[in-house]
Amino acid sequence: MNYRLCDAHNHLQDDRLAPHLPAVLAALRREGVAWMVVNGSCEGDWPQVLALARECPQVIPCFGCHPWYVRERSADWQPALLRHLEAIPSAIGEAGLDRWIKEPDFELQEQVFVWQLRLAAERNLPVSIHCLQAWGRLLEILRAEPRPSRGLLLHSFGGPREMIAPLAELGAYFSLPGYFAHARKARQRDGFKHVPPDRLLIETDAPDQLLPDGLNRHPLTDAQTGKPLNHPANLGAVYEFAAGLFGEPVEQLAQRVEANFRRLFGPLIGQPA
Repeated sequence: MNYRLCDAHNHLQDDRLAPHLPAVLAALRREGVAWMVVNGSCEGDWPQVLALARECPQVIPCFGCHPWYVRERSADWQPALLRHLEAIPSAIGEAGLDRWIKEPDFELQEQVFVWQLRLAAERNLPVSIHCLQAWGRLLEILRAEPRPSRGLLLHSFGGPREMIAPLAELGAYFSLPGYFAHARKARQRDGFKHVPPDRLLIETDAPDQLLPDGLNRHPLTDAQTGKPLNHPANLGAVYEFAAGLFGEPVEQLAQRVEANFRRLFGPLIGQPA
């Protein structure tokens, strides 16, 4: 393989992957995964992300408070986040807005998200954003608030096609997951055909967002529940799905995605693994 793979968003620290971690890391090396952005979601998993970043040169750490966990944050969450950001070169996230979850405290989500967005802007750090059923409000916030000049990532972008251009004007990059290869995700696939070529990224969101069976090269099972997991080394399969979607050779796509990845994550990127 004469190109490198970049995963813009995963959760390598997830406890479901822990029993498989040595084999997972070996598979990532075999698959040519050069870099992966590993996203913390709450105070409880930030130390695991930090440890992985210190152990694995492929890992770009990302620390944030996910909208699903805003009620669980401690009174010390902001200083704790700052301590992790200062411990190692890192990005901010996963942060964002979510009206899809049951009984969301949307006002609290906004407060927590805006604080993280302002911090990202102040330090000019990339921020990885989760958004479900709140795209209009997200656009309003991004227009009203300071943003990091290097850009921001809309992970697993599933918003309306009409919002791609205004979001791109605000510095957004859009990452495509293999989950969108499922037949029922035709609207999301069509949306990505309108993403500017210089704003496209690729992600696994492992261990979630499992690919269709025909693309799942690395079957993996949760040791506790027996449910299937998305293996991080499926990144190569996501690239092949994306290349087919855009009608271009995988190598050409990979070179473009790496250039975009470097533009967004720049100073956080180490030597290729």
